[in-house]
Amino acid sequence: PEEKARRKAEDEVFYQRCCVIFERVQPELIKEHYDWFIVIEPESGDYFIDPDEKVARQKAREKHPNTKRLIMQINETGTCGRI
Repeated sequence: PEEKARRKAEDEVFYQRCCVIFERVQPELIKEHYDWFIVIEPESGDYFIDPDEKVARQKAREKHPNTKRLIMQINETGTCGRI
């Protein structure tokens, strides 16, 4: 239980760090790249965009092969897909 709680807390910190970057760049990117994918690497602050999710992931993987990254979509909420 402690390990699970620790991982959950770390994941939340990671997510929040990514969200700060997303919220900073989203207003400008949304104008010309609506619904494109954005992969965020929070340690460096780097982000990678492409209309193709696989290409965006590959761009990020090439520069940061051994880091945790978050994928979002450039829209009002950052969420990918539909419910």
